[in-house]
Amino acid sequence: MIPADETFDRTWPYPPHFTEAAGFRQHYVDEGPRDGGGAVVFLHGEPTWGYLWRHLIGPLSRERRVIVPDHMGFGKSATPADRTYLAGEHIDNLEALLVDVLDLHDITLVMHDWGGPIGTGFALRHPGRIARVFATNTVLPLGLPGYDKLMAENFADSHWFRWASAAHANGTLEQTLGGAGSSVTHLMLALQTITRPQHITPTWVRAYAAHFTDRAACQGVLRFPQQLVAPDPDVTPAPPDLDAVAALRAKPAVLVEGMRDTALLPRYVIPAFQLAYPDAPVIELADTGHFPSEDAPETLLALLHLFLQTT
Repeated sequence: MIPADETFDRTWPYPPHFTEAAGFRQHYVDEGPRDGGGAVVFLHGEPTWGYLWRHLIGPLSRERRVIVPDHMGFGKSATPADRTYLAGEHIDNLEALLVDVLDLHDITLVMHDWGGPIGTGFALRHPGRIARVFATNTVLPLGLPGYDKLMAENFADSHWFRWASAAHANGTLEQTLGGAGSSVTHLMLALQTITRPQHITPTWVRAYAAHFTDRAACQGVLRFPQQLVAPDPDVTPAPPDLDAVAALRAKPAVLVEGMRDTALLPRYVIPAFQLAYPDAPVIELADTGHFPSEDAPETLLALLHLFLQTT
């Protein structure tokens, strides 16, 4: 767990907030006006934390309330030893924060990577609290026909998932991800793709590696891919409520897609999004990889501003 007061050479100037509502010490950022008519909630994925959104938090919070949680096992949140770290558990944690602690309504979900499934799971439980959906290089599992086929094709084709599957088969997945403090830059730069490597400074590396101090601190970063390459046959997610799916599909939505992503491939992610939102805009960023907020933060911020203003 990263120390609460760590700013990484002032690149992360946001005061920390903590809650134990979900049974562990969870960190979140809470910036901006409380009477701004709803909140923008940023959800990170693998192997990042709230630092992923650092360029967007400050400008956006001048006008709107901004909430940025760190998932269990990432960033400044704790890594309890007695948890499964399955997606459903992360959804429970998000629900405890957004509903029980903050009681948020009129939420704009901004989701990246595993933030998409986690945010979608929360939204299906509370569609009335969701105002709009902003997806970037992620997927939104709503149980629609054709989605599983697209995800299976991505799994077979993706550089990241082919590596994870092979590493699981030969026994090196836990070794590599259990040492994420040393391997996180390679995971992000090579297996998921960052197209502006000049941004990878010593401070940047330290920020993304800092949580993963030892094997015990790497449960979160390991379990995300592990539950896909080695799913528990006894864990079968319940199908989503059809009324909740319909309510969520009626919300304004947009996909901003970094087209050089080598983890979630655009040729599968875009049609998967369009299954749910056939009339919603899809904005392709040609020279951006898996992390648009790293490769093109100014563009992503402008698109988010536009989306908020026009919906």
